[in-house]
Amino acid sequence: MYKTSIVLLISIILLISCDTETKKQTTKKMTTNPLLEKWDTPFGIPPFDKIKSTDYLPALREAIKVHNNEIKIILHNKEKPTFKNTIEALELSGSMLKKVSGVFFAIKAANTDDVLKDAAKKIGPELTAHFDEIQLNTNLFKRIKKVYNQKDNLKLSAEEKHLLNETYKNYVQAGVNVEGKDKDRLKEINKKLSALAIKFGDNLLDETNSFEVHTNDKKDLGNLSESLVALAADEAKKRGHNKGWSFTLQRPSINPFLETSPNREMREKLFQAYALRANNNNDKDNKAIVSEMASLRVEKAKLLGYDTWADKVLANRMAEKPENVYSLMDKLWNSAKAMAENDKKALAKMMKDDGIDATFRGSDWRYYVAKVRAKRYSFNEDETRPYFEFNNVRDGAFKLAKTLFNLDFEPLNNIPTWHKDQQVFEVLENGKHVGIIYMDFFARESKRGGAWMNEIRMQSNVDGKYITPIVTNNFNFPAPSGDKPSLLSFGEAQTVFHEFGHALHGLLSNVKYASMSGTNVPRDFVEFPSQVMENWMSEPQVLATYAKHYKTGKVIPKELIEKMNNANNFDEGFRTVEYMAAAYLDMNWHTLTDTKLQDTDAFEKAAMDKIGLMDEILPRYRSTYYSHIFSGGYSAGYYSYLWSEVLDADTFNAFKKTGDIFNKELATKYRAMLAAGGSKSGRHLYKDFIGRDPEITPLLIKKGFLEE
Repeated sequence: MYKTSIVLLISIILLISCDTETKKQTTKKMTTNPLLEKWDTPFGIPPFDKIKSTDYLPALREAIKVHNNEIKIILHNKEKPTFKNTIEALELSGSMLKKVSGVFFAIKAANTDDVLKDAAKKIGPELTAHFDEIQLNTNLFKRIKKVYNQKDNLKLSAEEKHLLNETYKNYVQAGVNVEGKDKDRLKEINKKLSALAIKFGDNLLDETNSFEVHTNDKKDLGNLSESLVALAADEAKKRGHNKGWSFTLQRPSINPFLETSPNREMREKLFQAYALRANNNNDKDNKAIVSEMASLRVEKAKLLGYDTWADKVLANRMAEKPENVYSLMDKLWNSAKAMAENDKKALAKMMKDDGIDATFRGSDWRYYVAKVRAKRYSFNEDETRPYFEFNNVRDGAFKLAKTLFNLDFEPLNNIPTWHKDQQVFEVLENGKHVGIIYMDFFARESKRGGAWMNEIRMQSNVDGKYITPIVTNNFNFPAPSGDKPSLLSFGEAQTVFHEFGHALHGLLSNVKYASMSGTNVPRDFVEFPSQVMENWMSEPQVLATYAKHYKTGKVIPKELIEKMNNANNFDEGFRTVEYMAAAYLDMNWHTLTDTKLQDTDAFEKAAMDKIGLMDEILPRYRSTYYSHIFSGGYSAGYYSYLWSEVLDADTFNAFKKTGDIFNKELATKYRAMLAAGGSKSGRHLYKDFIGRDPEITPLLIKKGFLEE
């Protein structure tokens, strides 16, 4: 999941819009644009087959004009401000802009091209300026404030009260009370941050796509699986080689190579290229962008009355303040680091046993983890890949949703998509339409890295008009090659369930207002519904529903599951350390109090030295490719995965305590929490579900930091 700059603009739209149909206010010239016409498609899905890349920019600009007119009507309403004519009117405004931007940002992330990149560079600052004009409008805020000041006398539902409180708070935190030159400077900063974030993401994508390591020697592949060997051969052909195999900086390519290749120097070359993405002192270098964004965020925070950017961000989160984030991380850091140090000793010993008398390096880590797992646990990840064919894994997620929530997923053929490999499903409950999910599984150069969920259309229910959601799940798995299917690692299978958890959050939403729908919850709560799904996916009774050999159909043997679980537990220290190092780095960037431009490399080194990060482990994201915080929505928020881990471990422990991991009563309460979206605070949502505050003990036990 991600949201800022580009995606932050979507978040802002969601605060003041929903998917109700807005009366068209377009010129005759614009009516030929399919984005602005009524979508006469099944379930009102976007007509991707008719939309061209060149349609987005003019459609977005037209939608901004329409939104401006809607705001003027609210602003110049001569009647006294009421909840209906001001707060709800703001919520319902901008539906055309929400409709167009929801599609644009989904496509920009999943299937971009030069036209879309150029459109994003142009429209990003324009959207920022547009929403600044709304949220920094003093006269508009006067209307909001008049309604807010009489809230105790209004007969509002709980959700309406929440919308009123959130609207008022959002305008204040946006800076509506900032005056004079400071407000002008605030607008300027917002524009700069938007443009820099877009540039950061484009640089990173270009750097990631441009690099390869090529070999004609099959010995360099080690015991790489047949399907991945075929994929590497296809990649070599795409890059103009007549023979051999190419490996790139996309995770489905680099990670298996680092795990299997005996060629130590090739591993190091690929590892270093990954670690230096957008940090090569060329025109795609992100160091200056990182430094400037951090400085601008400090300045913006101070204009808004906060000491640091983290203070500003966390005011709306479950964590509330930076001290609470550091406190949680500090409780786990030393245990995780000690575990990783012990693992490193075993890895270095095995390297020495291989006859390599050299310093153990970061590029050696994955290779020797695989060898230790093979020797100590008789486990090779390629043993499990045949049981995780991507369609089977997808169906396993669907079956889990059926068991927990009685949902069915029916494939939709001949439905417009943005790429031929995409799959589309109608979601139903007892035959009734719930929503639509698009699934886009495979890596390609036009897609950003990682995995994520988008909400193209938010659920809402205003004035009897129920709008159903349209969500997407996006991945970067190796595509099928010839007669070789896409076989996933266990970690990749986890990712399917993780992102599907986000999708369910959007699909099961049942609120009145779109701005509170689905994943519009605090950032440190949003990863909870996704991460909890990972607990179910590895349970034997769930594995039995989908982990079936793609050739024989046989269920994965219990002995192999046990070996896999034992082997996976071996590297828990590394996984926790690399993640937490990135979380510490994020917090260090965003607890700066000085606007002085930092030397990005020096700052990062000092931050990692402070926590004693071992040389052989990099933070999961180094600054120049830390898209979560510099082109996504996780600035001062990457800790959220850990915070949500506390919630997901506590939740699954509650299910296990009942003796039934599918306990109907608890599943019903859990669904009610998902349905509530962001209509309550994260703490209230969790308390309503579980009946108490979250406990950290189940997480410590799960990670092996505490005896059960």
